[in-house]
Amino acid sequence: MSKVKVAVVGCGSISKYRHIPDYAANDNVELVAFCDPIVERAQKYADQYGAKAYANYEDMLTELKPDAVSVCTPNYLHAPVAIAAANAGAHVLVEKPMASTDEEAAAMIEAARKNGVYLMVGHNQRLMPPHAKARQILEKGELGKVLTFRTSFGHPGPEGWSIDGKGSWFFRKEEAVMGAMGDLGVHKSDLIRYLLNDEVSQVTAFIDTIDKEGTDVDDNATVLLRMKSGAIGTLVASWTYYKGEDNSTVLWCQNGVMKIGTDPEDQVIVELRNGTVERYNVGAIATNDKQETSGVIDAFITSITTKTTPSITGEEGRKSLAVILAAFEAQATGKVISL
Repeated sequence: MSKVKVAVVGCGSISKYRHIPDYAANDNVELVAFCDPIVERAQKYADQYGAKAYANYEDMLTELKPDAVSVCTPNYLHAPVAIAAANAGAHVLVEKPMASTDEEAAAMIEAARKNGVYLMVGHNQRLMPPHAKARQILEKGELGKVLTFRTSFGHPGPEGWSIDGKGSWFFRKEEAVMGAMGDLGVHKSDLIRYLLNDEVSQVTAFIDTIDKEGTDVDDNATVLLRMKSGAIGTLVASWTYYKGEDNSTVLWCQNGVMKIGTDPEDQVIVELRNGTVERYNVGAIATNDKQETSGVIDAFITSITTKTTPSITGEEGRKSLAVILAAFEAQATGKVISL
């Protein structure tokens, strides 16, 4: 079988830690191109992998015709790059949030459909072993219905993660569009939809810039969600957890509670009302300090090689984005937004 020729657009931290090493480790992949406006960054990887370096993606798409493209750019470019790649006949893996607006998300889905290519969104939280295990347990049904929940994602901010530190695009609204909500909140809106196998019906929120200086994007959000099933809960996204990083979810159910990512050893703990406690050590959730292979790249390549629709489709990414956009609308209007 011939290898999938992959181009990576954007050579910052998400490429460095996640996309490039995972592609390099996949036997079905040939890395053919790297694009970055700071062309030295692209050149470094091109030299390493025997690929070509480009300063812009249009030239690369015209010249090379890759089979697949990873879109690892600042948020405002996700849609234009993804649509251009799809129009060039390439399958697309786009980082989250998949787009800046619902209209962009719809246009990306349409471009993929029209060109007969796959569009996958990098919502890696679904594939982390604790979250996959939690969904399995919920599907078995011994916990009964989820009644209430809280899910949060907080760390000290992207300055410690981004290749550009404090000068990162993450802090510039024209490039990032949204702050902690686009970085972390959309992970959790996707995760809660996935875990509960349910859709969000109503949203209200407090979203603000509380402590990060010199930025016009949000650094904190507390969001209230009502699910179609009637379950209610909170979603928190923060860039100011300077001590005590958190990526945990707790689900209170009819027959007990499930705690995910609350314990350093056992990533999933189920405590039933009958006194039974089940503890699962199933592998860690990746953090900025400790990168774990997310499984997104392998899933993307498998979907291409087996001609199977990816599990995390553009439609899924669009629904998770819609929750975040509704939260911003709620903050702006002071209203509860129905989806």
